[in-house]
Amino acid sequence: MKRSLFWSRPGTRLGWWAVGLAGLFLLLFIINSVVFMPAYQDASSDLWRHNLLPFYGIFMMLFCLSTWIIGLIAVMRRGERSWLVWLTLLFGLLVLCLLLFELLVPH
Repeated sequence: MKRSLFWSRPGTRLGWWAVGLAGLFLLLFIINSVVFMPAYQDASSDLWRHNLLPFYGIFMMLFCLSTWIIGLIAVMRRGERSWLVWLTLLFGLLVLCLLLFELLVPH
């Protein structure tokens, strides 16, 4: 096990997992923004989109939270210091804030 410096690539396997999962989360987020959201604003054109979007959003949030947990374990227990892993922690904090604000201030 190799400890990494801040400006280097991740040195642990968990660090690489966190970075890879964060990349997949970004891909899911882009797909959501480009494909589902513009189509969702249409009138009820496709019923499957109305049924799929809530589950897709929940899956996306759970995916980001798992990325955050793996990144947190990599930093706390494995001594990972790469900026890429710290970036995954920011993604997780963003989702945690969104969930917290949704629960505190529902529309």
